[in-house]
This record gives sequence, C-alpha cells and structure tokens, in this order.
Amino acid sequence: MRDFLADLQRLEEAGSGAIRAAAAIDRLEEVRVEILGRKARLTQLLRSVRDLPPEHRRTAGSEANRVKQRLQELLEQRTAELTADQKEEGPEVDLTLPGRPRWRGARHPCTLVTDEICGIFKELGFVRARGPEAETTWYNFTALNTPLDHPAADEQDTFYLDADVVLRTHTSPVQARVMEKTKPPVRIVVPGVVYRRDPFDASHAPAFDQIEGLAVDEGINFVEFKATIGYFVRRFFGEDTATRFRPSFFPFTEPSAELDVSCAICHGEGCSACKGTGWVEIMGAGMVDPAVFDNVGYDSERYTGYAFGMGVGRIAMLRYRIPDIRLLYEGDVRFLGQFARA
Repeated sequence: MRDFLADLQRLEEAGSGAIRAAAAIDRLEEVRVEILGRKARLTQLLRSVRDLPPEHRRTAGSEANRVKQRLQELLEQRTAELTADQKEEGPEVDLTLPGRPRWRGARHPCTLVTDEICGIFKELGFVRARGPEAETTWYNFTALNTPLDHPAADEQDTFYLDADVVLRTHTSPVQARVMEKTKPPVRIVVPGVVYRRDPFDASHAPAFDQIEGLAVDEGINFVEFKATIGYFVRRFFGEDTATRFRPSFFPFTEPSAELDVSCAICHGEGCSACKGTGWVEIMGAGMVDPAVFDNVGYDSERYTGYAFGMGVGRIAMLRYRIPDIRLLYEGDVRFLGQFARA
C-alpha cells in the first residue's frame, strides 16, 4: 500500500511539472498522452487497485482518482493559458493577403483535338488503334515501301535505339501491324507521339502528336477518299472551309497529295498565318501503294485503300490561334489553364 501511494505522489509531481513546462498546444497534448493515456503509469495504477487487499482498495482508489482529477484540471488550465497567448499574438496567416485561387486542371489542347478528330472519323466507321513507340525498321520503313537507303531512314533524321530499332517517326507502323492481323475491310485512326530529329522552334518539335488514318476494302477509290476528307474538314473547321489537293510524293501512297484548307483567320484573302496564300497545309495523304499491301499479305489486285496523316500540334495551333508550337510542349500551367472548361 505504501508503494502504491508513493507511486501516486511521484506521478502527481512529475505530471504537474510537465504540464506547467509545456510551451505549446502540441507539446501539451504529448504530455497528456504520457500521463493520462491508455498506456500511462497512472492508468496502470488505477487498474491495479482491484489487485490490492480488500481493506486498502477504497483508500487507494480514492487517492488515484484524486490525482487523476488534479492532473486533468491542470491540463485544462494550461490549455486555456496557451490558447489565450496565441490569440494575443495574432493569427499565423496574414488575413489581409489576397486569397490564392484554386488551380483547375484541364485536358491538353492536343488531347482535345485528338479526341475531336477521332470522334469525327468514328462517325464514318473508323476505330482507334495504337502501337509501340519503339519500332523495328521493318515496320517503320520497309513494310511501308520506304527502303533503308531513303533519306528518311538516315540517322540525322531518325532516333536509333539499336541497329534495327528506332523511335517511330510516324504512326504509320501501326497500319502495317493492324493489316498483318486483320482481314479487310479495315478503317482505323492511329493517334500517338512520334519522334524526329527536328529543331525545337516555333513550328517544329522533336517529339509531337500525330494522327494517321487508313481505309482498306474492295472498290475504294480517290473519289471516296476526297469525300471522306472533305467531310472531316467541314466538321472540324466549319462548313465554309474550302479544300485543295496538291500532287505530292510519299513512298507508301500512289498517287499522293497534300491537303490544304482555306485559312480560318483571313478566310482565304491572305495573311501572315498562311504566308499570304490563303491556304494552310494540314495533312499528307493518298491511295495506298500496292507494294504496302504485298508486304502485309493483302491481295493488291483485289483491295485498294487510302491513308492520311496530320500533325495534331499544327491542327491545334489553327484551332486555338496558337502562334508557337513550343507552347504546347513546355508544360506551362498558365498556358494550359486557358483550356479548362467552366
């Protein structure tokens, strides 16, 4: 019994001293846990009262409860003192400063344009397809009728990871992969990031978004191709937008063409954006070369098709009047925040 009461006295003295010494609310809470917590010595003494001889239990219990109540009162008193001190010192935050607006995330303009383009072609029966960004030279060049001695396959134009592995220079390799595994008819759009050894300037980037499209079936001709592209242009740029096909050359299409649309800024009259021509180039396209069909196992005498490719960044620049393509890829949240929807 003497040991029990002596322990209580030591706990009361130590606890009282620790409470008075606490200089902050956080420290006071730590002291409370130390002296009154579930694992504290005082709590253990209260539980051990039942183990004392019956004639000592009443006295021991009364004294233990007195010590506990005393410490609780000291804690409440010290809490009030510290709280009053904080109020006198003033708030930690300067309430006179203007509040910071909450930043809202937004989809990247290239993502917005990609989704819109894919949605338009979905209306025409096209589905999305994806493929690896690290490609073999077979899929990136040879299967698409581009020999490895072509300038496009030179190291100064292409990022090589190995002797026959490159970072894809276009999303066209996905077309070859899909055709190898799928029998006609095929209608796909292929969005993704591509890589080229281009300078990072106002109109070029070494890594950029691209969308390619492919349609293969029996009886597809250039008339259907022009109708499809014309429908896309009117849906995306507006009903009054004019189109122009210019003869060009691409190894994987024959005949090939580059597609121009009337400038949305000057409406064809000529301005700095279209270099005074009234037209803006948006894609390269053409009828799929029979050699590509032969490379993927299609009967080039039976099937025909068309393919097209466009840089999403260029389209986004036209849509949102963006003067420099670098703004799309620098990650400046001040620029990207403009595309947050209300």
